[in-house]
Amino acid sequence: MDAQPFSAPTKGGWTTFPFLIAPMGGLTLAAGGWSSNLIVYLINEFNVKSIDAAQIANIVNGCMTLLPIIGAILADSFFGSFIVVLASSFVSLLGIGLITLTSAIDTLKPEPCENGSSLCMGPSKAQLAILYSSLALASIGVAGTRFTLATMGADQFDKPKQQGVFFNWYFCTMYIATLGSVVGIVYIQDHVSWGLGFGISFAANVIGLAVFVWGRRYYRLLKPQGSPFTRLACVLVATFRKRKVMLSTKSEDYCQEPMDGATKLGGTTPTNSFKFLNHAALVTQGDTTSDGSIKKPWNLCTIQEVEDLKALIRISPIWTTGILLHTPIAMQMGLIVLQALSMNRHLGPHFQISAGTMMIFVMISTAGALAIIDRFIIPLFQKLTDTPPTILKRIGVGHALTVISMAISALVEAKRLSVARAHNLHGSSVVPMSAFWMVPQLLVVGVGEAFMFPGQVSLYYQEFPKSLKSTAAAMVAMIIGIAFYLSTAIIDFIRKTTGWLPDGINDGRMDNVYWVLTVLGLINFGYFLVCSWLYKYQNIEKDEHTASSEDPC
Repeated sequence: MDAQPFSAPTKGGWTTFPFLIAPMGGLTLAAGGWSSNLIVYLINEFNVKSIDAAQIANIVNGCMTLLPIIGAILADSFFGSFIVVLASSFVSLLGIGLITLTSAIDTLKPEPCENGSSLCMGPSKAQLAILYSSLALASIGVAGTRFTLATMGADQFDKPKQQGVFFNWYFCTMYIATLGSVVGIVYIQDHVSWGLGFGISFAANVIGLAVFVWGRRYYRLLKPQGSPFTRLACVLVATFRKRKVMLSTKSEDYCQEPMDGATKLGGTTPTNSFKFLNHAALVTQGDTTSDGSIKKPWNLCTIQEVEDLKALIRISPIWTTGILLHTPIAMQMGLIVLQALSMNRHLGPHFQISAGTMMIFVMISTAGALAIIDRFIIPLFQKLTDTPPTILKRIGVGHALTVISMAISALVEAKRLSVARAHNLHGSSVVPMSAFWMVPQLLVVGVGEAFMFPGQVSLYYQEFPKSLKSTAAAMVAMIIGIAFYLSTAIIDFIRKTTGWLPDGINDGRMDNVYWVLTVLGLINFGYFLVCSWLYKYQNIEKDEHTASSEDPC
């Protein structure tokens, strides 16, 4: 059943836009400010070994991207998007505040020492407990706001074209804010003060939260309709219980949408795909009461509920391809920082960029590619072929570019290792090779994200059942979260079975890691091509691919 607005009908629309985009910018700036430079913070301030720091960062990133599915379920099923975003923003504020304290109070971190020294003392259990608590709170806060806020914004508009414009602004704002944190806040952390850098993140969170609350009177709020997952589970249970009952070809034998508490009979029949699930909507003796309402919910479901489950089953193979698509990117995010720490990062004789700032090239590339894709590539494709590129074609281009980026990464790392060996450098010693050799691979992966990330969100928002719209947006985050955890497991496996990733990367073979990721990406790309070829769109909108003059990117 569609969620119905309980606010005034005049609410929503473009009036709400600044009150949703500004919080998105503030909260993203805050999140990027504490997470973008986390590996360097752990190594330099908490004396954590380099690979261990990368693993902790992967787990944190996994939490930030996997937990949004929980926030989406809470928003769809129980509290609504506004309450979930509000509560999560407060939790994020607590976490960032605690992180700021760990940087400002000496007793909350171990004694400083020279990086790599055998005399370095690691953090105590109490210090780790405070650090991990702060990271957990901040991660939960990000998870509950990022994609729930996106869905809440889309809920303010009725037309898919307007929703598409909002999503474009949303992603542009996200990348620009992340760019600001990676450039500005990370620089302050590395060259001025960790406490000041985290403090700016705290202030950005406060401002974002204040603007979000200020716009409360303008929002169109959708009333939660209860957990859709319970209804989907009912379909499976009812199907199993009626598995031996003969299916009917008559529409009146199936349960339609309930009308005013009564079961409506007559109308349509379920589709023939995954036909065995149609048993759940088949009305048998004892399923309904005398007034026509459903007597046993776990024995009888509506046709719509059956079709909702079918929609999820149809799209699940494509969803799984996203996991191995994002896993190489997740691994690259951590490994790039370690490589940059062991390379020359100077711009001129006096200025040195931060290792965590290397990801700026991904942000620049993605933001620029979004503009080029929407303004030039899609119109040109449509002019040449008379049809706009489908969402799956855009995602497929993202797959291919990600594989290319991993291959370039392997070649660059092989070059870095050859330079290190030519100068007889070991451990994590700085190699006389510019870190800007890594820019091409970052630019390529950024363009790939511009093709596949908005495409994935649009695909799931379009193809998921209406009762799962918030969940649909969070499914992309869930993919990325699983990818971060999978990347952590892969790195652990490689460390235990090979010598490719020692603490001193000059003594390892990180190039082999990238070649493995290239091969995995190629296999996954082939799997995606098969899945996309077999998939049939369920909810194509006439103006889905229409370019809008309002599109900012």
